[in-house]
Amino acid sequence: MSERWTPDSWRNKPIQQVPVYADEKALGQVEQQLAGFPPLVFAGEARKLKRSLAKVAAGESFLLQGGDCAESFAEHSADNIRDFFRVFLQMAVVLTFAGGSPVVKIGRVAGQFAKPRSAPTETVDGVELPSYRGDIINDIAFTGEGREPDPRRQLMAYRQAAATLNLLRAFATGGYANLENAHRWMLGFVKDSPQSSRYRELAERITETMDFMKAIGIDPEVHPEMRTTDFYTSHEALLLGYEQAMTRVDSTTGDWYATSGHMLWIGDRTRDPDEAHVEYVRGIKNPIGLKCGPSLTPDGLIRLIDVLNPENEPGRLTLICRFGADKVFDHLPALIRAVKREGRTVIWSCDPMHGNTIKSASGYKTRPFEMVMGEVRNFFAVHQGEGTHAGGVHLEMTGKNVTECTGGARAVTDADLRDRYHTYCDPRLNADQALEIAFLTAELIKRERQSRGRPHPVAAE
Repeated sequence: MSERWTPDSWRNKPIQQVPVYADEKALGQVEQQLAGFPPLVFAGEARKLKRSLAKVAAGESFLLQGGDCAESFAEHSADNIRDFFRVFLQMAVVLTFAGGSPVVKIGRVAGQFAKPRSAPTETVDGVELPSYRGDIINDIAFTGEGREPDPRRQLMAYRQAAATLNLLRAFATGGYANLENAHRWMLGFVKDSPQSSRYRELAERITETMDFMKAIGIDPEVHPEMRTTDFYTSHEALLLGYEQAMTRVDSTTGDWYATSGHMLWIGDRTRDPDEAHVEYVRGIKNPIGLKCGPSLTPDGLIRLIDVLNPENEPGRLTLICRFGADKVFDHLPALIRAVKREGRTVIWSCDPMHGNTIKSASGYKTRPFEMVMGEVRNFFAVHQGEGTHAGGVHLEMTGKNVTECTGGARAVTDADLRDRYHTYCDPRLNADQALEIAFLTAELIKRERQSRGRPHPVAAE
């Protein structure tokens, strides 16, 4: 990895999960066109996010990262974006209060269009076609024409990402993110939940705190920080031609930044240190993530950290752990000990979704809520045992009332899955399930604070 990095040096490396385009000339024309488009995000925003993530690495903040499994062109609407942002804000309020510290908010949104697949083709009724790889590459419709990779889809993805970012920025700074709004929405969830008694105490404590703040003159009218929020975007760096086209030099520092999103991550299938995806991501200055699955060894992790964060920069690298609820104790402790031994600064985040996917009796791919939450609990338990900080959670979720993951307080059953199974790829937590995860994770954060001798600030007296 000592060779000079350029935005296209990845093209000299082996590559996995790459679509084959029939018309290379058309692909080149699209990439050239994208390279002239305005950036979607800016280098200064990425640097600000990195500073916030450095506080997560130090145990002073918590990372909430989540959003769609795979964004689709068909479901792009203002209502969907609003509903997702609304649930995300509610989750952040709960986690902020429980942890007594800031929550860094990063959506899997405005760019999460490409998906890795376990096989290059799939067969239905004896017909074999290329696998669906996300709307930026091909169509979910099982037809020969639909499954043919089409470079023009990258232009559609760019325009959708731009429109989504425009609305998210308006929500984040235009008053919709008002803390009082998020709290009122959260109270509605608690009131309607079948397990409302479990969450009522925390909700009431948040209400008391906000009433106290208002009584002493701290309200959104006087303090604008209470009606705005910092919200960032992220996606998997998978389609490298698109990412290269969106890679720009920052005029103030001379550094290269990916301008397709504030944070990019490398998936579990594309993290070979000698291959193209690691080569591309090592050269950009954005905060980056690395998915860590059961096949990752401690030595392999240290080698990847050496490549991706050679300067040991706080906030640069988030390790997104995805083992499965029953495998956390088998794999995570050794990785933590290796990182501690080598003195590396990282953020440990839990992806409880990907390792807990099963096929239901009715044939649907699903994720049982208790397995998802079980992985989060085990993740916190391992960190407590190792004396390290459980830094965040990474969730596939939606603001809609879908039925894709079983369980939760409203007890989505196997028979319910067919009612509103809308995902384009993997099953997502619905709005109620995502908020439940936030409340249950808040309890874990509170216990972690207490075990480290850091009582909740409201209860400190």
